Amino acid sequence: MEAPTHSFSALFKQLGLPDDPKGIDQFITSHSPLKGDIKLVDAPFWTPAQREFLKEAILEDADWAVQFDQLNEALRNPRK
Repeated sequence: MEAPTHSFSALFKQLGLPDDPKGIDQFITSHSPLKGDIKLVDAPFWTPAQREFLKEAILEDADWAVQFDQLNEALRNPRK
């Protein structure tokens, strides 16, 4: 059985954030670059519910791993 796969926009939707390309770009632009010593889950901009979702998904090695990595990378690169 194949594990379900999610799109990058689906992660934003799951987090309760705008999930259209413009909304995703605005979120990343306004929150990057995330300092290297801060874990994605510990970033100061998450709500408690968002942080809890991220923590649980990481602990359970959920099928969101690829999207988490993509978000983590996007937030670490400076945006212009």
